[in-house]
Amino acid sequence: MHRHLFLRRQSPTLLPSLAVLLRTHNPKSIAAPFCSAAPSTVSESDVRKYLGYFALVLGCGAATYYSFPFPSDAKHKKAEIFRYAPLPEDLHTVSNWSGTHEVQTRVFLQPESLEDLEKIVKDAHEKKMKIRPVGSGLSPNGIGLQRAGMVNLALMDKVLQVDVDSKRVRVQAGARVSQLVDSLREFGLTLENFASIREQQVGGIVQVSAHGTGALLPPIDEQVVSMKLVTPSKGTIEISKEKDPELFYLARCGLGGLGVVAEVTIQCVDRHELVEHTFVSNVEEVKKNHKKWLTENKHIKYLWIPYNDTIVVVRCNPLSRRNGRPKLDPKYTQDEALQHVRDLYRNSLKTYRPGEKSEETEINQLSFTELRDKLLALDPLNKAHVVKVNEAEAEFWKKSEGYRVGWSDEILGFDCGGQQWVSENCFPVGTLAQPSFKDIKYMEDLKQLIEKEEIPAPAPIEQRWTARSRSPMSPASSSSDDDIFCWVGIIMYLPTSDALQRKQITEEFFSYRKLTQRKLWGDYSAFEHWAKIEVPRKKEELSALQERLRQRFPVDAYNKARNELDPHGVLSNGMLDKLFTPLEAV
Repeated sequence: MHRHLFLRRQSPTLLPSLAVLLRTHNPKSIAAPFCSAAPSTVSESDVRKYLGYFALVLGCGAATYYSFPFPSDAKHKKAEIFRYAPLPEDLHTVSNWSGTHEVQTRVFLQPESLEDLEKIVKDAHEKKMKIRPVGSGLSPNGIGLQRAGMVNLALMDKVLQVDVDSKRVRVQAGARVSQLVDSLREFGLTLENFASIREQQVGGIVQVSAHGTGALLPPIDEQVVSMKLVTPSKGTIEISKEKDPELFYLARCGLGGLGVVAEVTIQCVDRHELVEHTFVSNVEEVKKNHKKWLTENKHIKYLWIPYNDTIVVVRCNPLSRRNGRPKLDPKYTQDEALQHVRDLYRNSLKTYRPGEKSEETEINQLSFTELRDKLLALDPLNKAHVVKVNEAEAEFWKKSEGYRVGWSDEILGFDCGGQQWVSENCFPVGTLAQPSFKDIKYMEDLKQLIEKEEIPAPAPIEQRWTARSRSPMSPASSSSDDDIFCWVGIIMYLPTSDALQRKQITEEFFSYRKLTQRKLWGDYSAFEHWAKIEVPRKKEELSALQERLRQRFPVDAYNKARNELDPHGVLSNGMLDKLFTPLEAV
């Protein structure tokens, strides 16, 4: 039975089913509900049901296919294969959460123990068989995907040891961040920082140098104090800053190419509550207070809204027992905050779908991000329409100003919306004592570029900061303790399953991204987040990217380590081999 594994972010109600899917290592167990003995006669309802299954799989495949621009000749050949070739029964289709990248493979391995993983890696090395490490599939660029074969550690998700005195936890790399945080709760501990979502596997969030928010806090790889790597040529090795420090710092952000991360020891902090303050500002006020805000707030981010003067500021700090809890009564209710967005949706339906009756009950139950997705789906590339949606978002945030208090793992999460294309850059912006203000200038230049080129850019453009990382492959790597870095992400949502519309959005996004690359990246020494970088298809563009990476990262040292630890490249994929020098033939 063909398996389609959607390794993507799901709504909370769907996460349990996704966890079951990823934890199932026997293909037959997934197929079982559809393979029971059939009755001698098939009812009309059964026929409709199985036709529905077929249409669902076909639609998902088509949507993913049309979400990425292929050269015309390759596209034609792929289309012919897609239309006529039957899918083998033992084939697994693995997608990332946005459906923007997908591979089909017969090899999708899920070890249950370190011994199982060691045997898998050893066999792959001896047979020169690909087993690219893949986590939860949350990376927008599908960095963990490999058609020839993958290994997933979802069954290796145990918290192995918690040392309360040193505030350290040793955990298997397949554990999700949410699982780890839940397990730490009873010990009064938590992680120092978080990315926007909690469903990443620990190994994955470390390997790409994912980041949280706050110029006082480094990217998440800096929380790692030791790692256990299962390597093809040297077996299982334990590394730390005391034991092989050069390899340890290189492998902390190793992109899954130096070994399969089996276990991670993480430095934790005491569990704490945060006070989140959300308010609306503008560029003049931000310029005036920027240095102060970066210095005084443990966590802070700006949400810039294209074609609008609104900047949403979200800052979070530990709850002070002396000052007590702030007044939490908001000026507006949630319904009042959403009213403008709901009204725009109702009016837009009259314009784009005249005669279609809107379901008031459904509209009133939709969250802000769900409403935004539905609004953008009506006309996602019409600049005038997108501007209206952005204006509605600005109004929503103005009526959402206020405070809330909660545990850090709850407060630091952020609803990023639905499926989307993302490009996120990281660049240096001085120190806390002497910020360069290049981060604010970057945003002004970006907004001017959007307006000049009339890009249908939706909100928000998220801007965050981190301290430096000592991992040389991190985009925020630096040898200076005081350096700070800015991270800026541009997006285009994929709010529809319509294949043609997804293709059009994809093409517009890559045009948008290319403009920022040509106009901004060089001037600001900006480099993309490893989980969001896309490999160029044109040879000259790829060569230029390879040269840029060499200027920023220790590519030779990384390639040398790959050759020593994985000489046959069994852990690699096309993306790594294109970004870096391909492994030497052995």
